[in-house]
Amino acid sequence: MDHQPPPFFKRGPSPVARLTFFVLLCLLMMVADARFHMLHALRATLAVVLYPLQRAAYAPAELANRIGDFFVTQAQLQSENAAFRQERLLNSAQLQRYQSLQSENTHLRKLLGAQQRFGESAILTEIIYAGHDPFARKIIVNQGTQKQVKAGQAVIDHSGVVGQITRSFPLSAEVTLLTDKDQAVPVQLVRNGLRAIVFGFGQDGSLELRYMPVNADIQTGDVLVTSGIDGTYPPGLAVAVVSKIERNAGYSFAKIICTPSAGVDRNKHLLVLAPDQPATISKPTTEAVGATKKPAGGH
Repeated sequence: MDHQPPPFFKRGPSPVARLTFFVLLCLLMMVADARFHMLHALRATLAVVLYPLQRAAYAPAELANRIGDFFVTQAQLQSENAAFRQERLLNSAQLQRYQSLQSENTHLRKLLGAQQRFGESAILTEIIYAGHDPFARKIIVNQGTQKQVKAGQAVIDHSGVVGQITRSFPLSAEVTLLTDKDQAVPVQLVRNGLRAIVFGFGQDGSLELRYMPVNADIQTGDVLVTSGIDGTYPPGLAVAVVSKIERNAGYSFAKIICTPSAGVDRNKHLLVLAPDQPATISKPTTEAVGATKKPAGGH
């Protein structure tokens, strides 16, 4: 008699029977779900149970996508920031040019008005560059003897005296500014007609009214104009405004500091006047006086 060992695995229904059972079960569940919606609660429960597993399975792909998006976004932001910075610089440069042109146009309109008052003998010039001597206050303009610009002629802007022509060349001329330490201009106080001489102070851009007695009738805020007695500057051109007075009884003369009325270190275009040209500017503009205030006490 043959004895066979029992099978290692317990055998159940045949594969065909199992297939038939599960097919019928699926059909039954599909019909029940479609007709009676009996599996909705089961589906929701399974979705809740399986959600953590789904998130865990999708986590590596999601992390990779986020890392890629981060670097792409960083590169894009850097590129956009660089473009914005370049655009801002261009706009800033254009705005600065616009403001500069606007300021220059305003000055030219005022200078044109002054040229019309002085007539055709007033020559419009443009500053080319400043003098090379650091101890002198000189500039070079683009008009010379070909335009009848000669040494000794007065140079002004729309607010008053800037200086005078000291050397003239065929295509250019040298202008010594009013604030040069070697310049002296005969002036007259508008308030009382007192005559004096104002001297350049050098590099600080101010003027000094020298040799005036301590008891001279001069007040802070007094306006000084050219007296015309030197034959260089026509009478009535605005020169300066008294800004500071120091009176010391121990000295014979008062120390009087003045602020130039004209833009001796600001403007780019100037007017050159003929020696015999009469002046019609009698006082500096409000812009020239600026922040200089006259005290209530006078002295």
